[in-house]
Amino acid sequence: KPYMVSISGKNIADNLQMLQKISSTIESGSVNIAAVELNLACPNIVGKPTIGYDFEQMEDVMKQVASLPCFSGSKPLFPLGVKMPPYFDRPHFEMAAAILNKYKHIVSYAASINTIGNALAIDYHAEMPVIRAKGGFAGLSGPAVKYTALANVKQMRELLDNSIDVVGAGGVQTGCDAFEMILCGATAVQVGTCHWTEGPGCFDRICDELKAIMKDKGYGNVEDFRGKLKEWSKEGVALSRQMKMKSKKSDTSGDVQLKTSNNNSSLIIAILFAIIAVLLADKLNIASF
Repeated sequence: KPYMVSISGKNIADNLQMLQKISSTIESGSVNIAAVELNLACPNIVGKPTIGYDFEQMEDVMKQVASLPCFSGSKPLFPLGVKMPPYFDRPHFEMAAAILNKYKHIVSYAASINTIGNALAIDYHAEMPVIRAKGGFAGLSGPAVKYTALANVKQMRELLDNSIDVVGAGGVQTGCDAFEMILCGATAVQVGTCHWTEGPGCFDRICDELKAIMKDKGYGNVEDFRGKLKEWSKEGVALSRQMKMKSKKSDTSGDVQLKTSNNNSSLIIAILFAIIAVLLADKLNIASF
């Protein structure tokens, strides 16, 4: 069974040490490690911003990682991915992508996005934060971040070198969510919150839903639509409206059929009760006048 190992040390020294230990493990052949993901989206140094937001620090981290023996040869010992924080301004996308492109010889993919930082959930019954750590402030994940994730996937795919894949992460719960990520250019998707709430069965369900969408749209392969998000158009709006009305009519038809079925069932039950009543009356010699 192959493993994809995600690491996020307290400082750059921790990350370098973990990468060296992983290299030794791979070389020993004791564990099948398919790839390693370095998290650049968590604060690692006290008093400094998240690495992915501090571009000078990000450049330094990537430089030190690239100097490790496992990446110094013509081919890296293992594929390296980087987990990226969410960006909101175009210049930040450009600066982050420029650094990753500089180290494209060691970076296999960029996973966008990590959680949106500094969210606060309140337990209104107890009038306190839902979680204890850091005064209740934590990263926001799940469906609420999907649209930010889609925007990050789309823009990172536009800016990164073609040799660097983009992995979509953030709010993927359904086959439709996965389809939208791929449409924005994702090579693969990550599922976190949904796995936490639903369990591992979500993976097969999402894949089955994605296959159904592809079949309905006439796509035989994900490459048929990967990265092919269309520009907004009046024709597209008209098509969307038409498909929604068609879906609504289908749902209404289903409701009518269900109602008819229920009515028929009620009629059959009433007839059965009448037959039972007649049989009981006959058996007990009850006369009806």
